[in-house]
This record gives sequence, C-alpha cells and structure tokens, in this order.
Amino acid sequence: MNDAHLHLVVNHFPIIGTIFGVGILIAGRLLKNNAIKNVSYVIFIVAAIFAFISMSTGEGAEELVEDMPAIGKQIIHEHEEVANNLAYVLYTLAILSLLGLYTNIKNHRKADLFSFLIFIVSLLAVFFAQHVGTSGGEIRHTEIRNNTPQTQSNETEDDD
Repeated sequence: MNDAHLHLVVNHFPIIGTIFGVGILIAGRLLKNNAIKNVSYVIFIVAAIFAFISMSTGEGAEELVEDMPAIGKQIIHEHEEVANNLAYVLYTLAILSLLGLYTNIKNHRKADLFSFLIFIVSLLAVFFAQHVGTSGGEIRHTEIRNNTPQTQSNETEDDD
C-alpha cells in the first residue's frame, strides 16, 4: 500500500466524521444529554487523528499523481491549502472536545460553554470539510471541475 492508497483510505473520515459529529452534537444539545455530547466529542477527536494521518500521507500521494495528465500541480496545491485549514480546525476541535469530555465527566459548570464553543468550531470544520472534499474530488474527477472542456462545450452549445 503506497501513500496515495493510504491517503484515499483515510481521507474520508475527517469529512464524514465531522458531519456526523455535528449531527450528534446537535442531538445531545437539544436533548441536554451529556452522554450523547460525549459521543460527538470522541468522533471529533477520531476525525482529527484521521486528519493527521491524511495530512501525513498527502505529500506522498501528491508525488505519485501530480504529473499525471489532466491533474497538474495547481489543483493539488489548492486542495493542500484547504486541507491544511481543515486540519488546524480539526486539531482545535479535538482539543476543545477533550476539554468538553473533561468538563462533562466532572460536571463542571463550564460544560455548556464548551459544548457551545465546540458546536461553533464544528460548523467551521464542516465548511472546510466540504471544500476539502470537493477540491480532493476534482483532482481525479475532472467531470466535477468548473472549468472542464465538457462544461465549456456545453456552455457554448447553450449559447446557440
């Protein structure tokens, strides 16, 4: 298994895990149930771990595909930039989630504050996750790019 293969195996969980984590956190906040909130915190921590692995394999994956036809270094660079932003947000989210777990377990009066902060940061993470997923998909799936020849030819036909 090379870095590109490993990258493809692990890179989906930071995105999907963050989305599931937000949904579970919303349920926990609405139900005022710390156990449910704790599940979301653990999911955010695991998402950050997978983000670290994904970031660690990204450079090796880049080396394997950057010179392939229809890929190019620019599209990979854009993906890498957005992925870095997501990784930093997920690392922050993991630290906050650890503090959220601690405050819930200790029944600390700041547990609700951490829950709210985690929710806000998790929404930011979902925003970046969507961009990372799209930019990553565009690397090999030229049909979803905005500037593909197919899209341009369809626009020309529509003008007739």
